[in-house]
Amino acid sequence: MDLEQQAQLEAEALSRRVLIHDVLRRLRGKPNQLLPYSAVLELRPKSESYKGLQTIEVDKIIGSVDRYGDFDAEFMPKEPFTLDRWTKLRQAQLEGIEFPPIHVYKVGDTYFVKDGNHRTALAKAQGQHFIDAYVTELEVPVDLDPNDTIKDVILKGEYAEFLEKTQLPQLRPNHEPILFSRPGRYDVLLDHIHTHQYFMGLDQKRAVSWKEAVADWYDNLYLPTILEIRENGVLKNFPGRTEADLYLWISDHRYYLSQAIGHDVGPEEATLSARRQATKSPLRRLGEWLGSWLWRTPVEKAASSNR
Repeated sequence: MDLEQQAQLEAEALSRRVLIHDVLRRLRGKPNQLLPYSAVLELRPKSESYKGLQTIEVDKIIGSVDRYGDFDAEFMPKEPFTLDRWTKLRQAQLEGIEFPPIHVYKVGDTYFVKDGNHRTALAKAQGQHFIDAYVTELEVPVDLDPNDTIKDVILKGEYAEFLEKTQLPQLRPNHEPILFSRPGRYDVLLDHIHTHQYFMGLDQKRAVSWKEAVADWYDNLYLPTILEIRENGVLKNFPGRTEADLYLWISDHRYYLSQAIGHDVGPEEATLSARRQATKSPLRRLGEWLGSWLWRTPVEKAASSNR
């Protein structure tokens, strides 16, 4: 068998592998696409710097600048012309030809290919662990992970915007990560802080700055609730949810519990009460909360963390 035939046979096997891979991901409800580099703009990159030639991990390459539609989530060729190009590269590789380094952007712990998409696909298909690359690194407030999907990028983009608006990294450099399982929740947190700022002004009879309100909200509302969630093991009753998800639920629960009792119950009592309810029927309680939350106004939602 000559090298051209061998490359062709490997390409045909790869084509079948890509088809099976696509079916399996669809059955599991997982997206089967590379991340577009344009999505990184959602993370509000601050700057970029050239790092030179490096040896990088192939498995951490998760996206492409302009060829993301030609490959699947595993960087396997899914278009006929892409597979044809892959076949020619494989034949050249079998003939002993060495390829130049690829060019990538580094974002967090991941990479996006600027030049060398087919060489990357070849390395992936061959099970290659490392590849040489010229690296340009972007500084972003929220890092990406090799397992991130486009949904994760959207969520992290919202988080980056929240951090920019609150300046929390500057006010509390070692703050706990604030991550949600669904989009649109950071706007609710901003409403919480605005309302907290308003009530701080009433209590202290003075104008309270935005930075003061953010720091006080984090120190006296968000962080104590998160610590109570961890101490009481509440998160285990809500698979697939995050601490920030539960913060919103407990804040809501705290407001109504305080109204029923006639005084502010505080984060500890609210968390324990929420845990008792969650233990009884977590799915039903969460469903009731989500349903009621959708019908409340932004002011009512925000006020639940301050009253």
